[in-house]
Amino acid sequence: MSNVHVSPHPLVAHKLSLLRQASTEPKKFRQLIKELAALFVYEATLDLATEPVEIETPIMRTTAYRLQEKVGLVPILRAGLGMVEGIWELMPSAEVWHIGLYRDERTLKPVEYYNKLPTEPTVSVCLILDPMLATGGSAVATVDILKRWGAKKIKFVGLIAAPEGIQAMQSAHPDVPIYVAHIDERLNEHGYIVPGLGDAGDRQFGTA
Repeated sequence: MSNVHVSPHPLVAHKLSLLRQASTEPKKFRQLIKELAALFVYEATLDLATEPVEIETPIMRTTAYRLQEKVGLVPILRAGLGMVEGIWELMPSAEVWHIGLYRDERTLKPVEYYNKLPTEPTVSVCLILDPMLATGGSAVATVDILKRWGAKKIKFVGLIAAPEGIQAMQSAHPDVPIYVAHIDERLNEHGYIVPGLGDAGDRQFGTA
């Protein structure tokens, strides 16, 4: 699993523990999702290319660096929405493109219902945002959509993953790196991650 990156950061582990607790209310849950997303994007963007630029400090003229690659955030609706704000605060110039997928509760397969990608790619790097990598169906389908669109560099940024979801992603798209806080035990018979944190969308929006 060389393309799977599990964060070793103690702050990530601490905040994930708070996120998992059933007693965490929606407002706090949303705040934790935002904070974890900001911590994660730091790790997921370590390899972004930069270019030199001449700037003027209060003391003298010098060479500094700015991002060379344009980043696009692709939250999978609706749970992925909560991750956007934390990343946007660090990268306010990032573009956001929404893809709507829901999981058919009978087949556990993803069904696309919303796609607002422009005609051609306008970014160099796409970060797929989804707190949960469960069956992997939605993530695989989103990568399929982005590759058909013409995206060349794609990464998945989540919070927790099931081994089944990782296997599905690596089988379908071994070139896409996966960044998560923790790999949990398994999926249960309903396709939920165990021990997991419940339904991330419901817990964010108070619809559990």
